[in-house]
Amino acid sequence: MAKGLRELKAKIKSTQSTMQITKAMELVAASRLRRAQEAATAARPYAEKLREVVASIALGTRDVQHPMLQRRPVRRTGYLVITSDRGLAGGYNSNLLRNVLNTINSRHASPDEYVLFVIGRKGRDFFRRRGIPIAREVTGLPDSPAFSDIRTIAQEAVKGYEDELYDELYLCYNMFISTLTMRPTERLLLPLSKDDVAATPTTVYEYEPSAEVVLNALLPRYAETLIYSALLDAKASEFSARMNAMGNATRNAQKMIQTLTLNYNRARQAAITQEIAEVVGGANALKG
Repeated sequence: MAKGLRELKAKIKSTQSTMQITKAMELVAASRLRRAQEAATAARPYAEKLREVVASIALGTRDVQHPMLQRRPVRRTGYLVITSDRGLAGGYNSNLLRNVLNTINSRHASPDEYVLFVIGRKGRDFFRRRGIPIAREVTGLPDSPAFSDIRTIAQEAVKGYEDELYDELYLCYNMFISTLTMRPTERLLLPLSKDDVAATPTTVYEYEPSAEVVLNALLPRYAETLIYSALLDAKASEFSARMNAMGNATRNAQKMIQTLTLNYNRARQAAITQEIAEVVGGANALKG
């Protein structure tokens, strides 16, 4: 009985230590989520202004054409997948990666029909284990990434479309809806659709040397900005998922501690009752 009590006490102590860790991780994720939301909000004015300028040229100048705004027959497809470097975030990575893998298997008969760009260690390891080739990868991003952290992969992904290495480019990431909800999302990044650049210009612009030259410079930058915005959105989703996962783990640990404590108290009471019974039995034996 004493051995069983010691084991229960050790389990209670171990679970309490685990609960302290998960609670701390929940608080850290909540703090990082707030900063990630602020970063995503702060990046929107630049993206909106760039969108307005692109729209004023693409929609307001009839004689200006650009390959990034025109569809062509699809022979090869590019995918840029955004995941996290660390786990302990519930289904954040697994749900997205499962969707991407199902999409690739349903659309393509061989690896020659697609090109894969991956941000995040979890995505890189997932595709490596399955023998799926990766054209470019980026790992080890900070919790508050700057555009410079993904400039190389963003520029390479966009340039690959411009050079017709593939005929469409999809962005795959977790869209942040709320602190409790995120949605694995596949977004057609290139070619840019009218909805991507649709805006009502509030300013009349004069272009030097020409609208076409300016558009050629701005469209790749705009596509790269969309990638960065998706990364910030994915970061907010990651911290939200980790906060919820650690919150659930903390609550489960509390329930386990309550159950173990109840079992411990019952076992202790049973041991005490048994000891009393033995003492009384011994006393009665001596009287007899």
